[in-house]
Amino acid sequence: MKKSLIALAVLATAGLGFSGVAAAQSSVTLYGVADAGIGKAKSAGDDRVHMLSSSMMNNGTSRLGVRGVEDLGSGLKVGFNFEQGLSLNDGRGNLSGGNTWSRAANVWIGGDWGTFKMGRTLNPSFFGVAAWELTGTANYSVVGNTYNFADSGARNSSQFSYKTPNFNGLSAELGYIFKSDNVIGGVEREKWDANVVYANGPIAAGLSVNKTKDFKTHYSLGGKYNFGQFAVAASYSDTGETNLRRRGFSLGGSFNTGPFTATLDLTRDTKNDVGPKKYTNGLLEGKYALSKRTFVYAAYLRFDGENNYGIGMRHNF
Repeated sequence: MKKSLIALAVLATAGLGFSGVAAAQSSVTLYGVADAGIGKAKSAGDDRVHMLSSSMMNNGTSRLGVRGVEDLGSGLKVGFNFEQGLSLNDGRGNLSGGNTWSRAANVWIGGDWGTFKMGRTLNPSFFGVAAWELTGTANYSVVGNTYNFADSGARNSSQFSYKTPNFNGLSAELGYIFKSDNVIGGVEREKWDANVVYANGPIAAGLSVNKTKDFKTHYSLGGKYNFGQFAVAASYSDTGETNLRRRGFSLGGSFNTGPFTATLDLTRDTKNDVGPKKYTNGLLEGKYALSKRTFVYAAYLRFDGENNYGIGMRHNF
């Protein structure tokens, strides 16, 4: 939903210094998510029942973002996206990376030839998994938590990326990070991150592949099929740390009837050098839509031997 005047007012009030630039955009959108509930995220160190916001057991991280697009003509467009996570517990920000706009801070240019983007953004491996993951990549996603989006996490900083146009449901994206922008353990390491996604009709599939120099290649391959009120999904992931590997598969399904959706998703390690043993993890989720923008949810996540649960409400605006 376009809220150009509101977005400009927010930026001006915040004194961010680029409201004049935003005013030159063809369109500016203010958007966000408010998500809060009650529960326990033991796997994240929360061993007591309390209010949950932007936690492992929320459906999503509460956030406030602004994006803009300018039409340059001849099919060419340029845009930007800034997004900050926040907690509804106390208003604390700087989530999903530790900096003010750490959920997104990027600029892009695109046309019929595809899209070129620069900055911090959700990465290709994330989108490759999101194509088929059953919960919509919820914070409590059992696949996301177990295999960490092909071990690339959800975001890359300082990324240059190119995404192809959509060819009848088929697309691909390649991201690259220079070694001087990616210091791990005090060592500069270049990284590339890629996906191939197919989404057309009832079928969705995605391949995520990424590699950091001196580390092994990580990948995840999954697919989903929708038939009527049901959907089934399966995947295989090969992740880990340096020479330590965590491999396994997932299998799950969801059922939808009117405003209610129920999902059961399982992962099983076939190899786990990272942890003490191979785990079978599972998620049971129920969602009830109150409107197109608002839903309530309940989720139970068994993750690496620990029990986590949450009940909450999410509103998108």
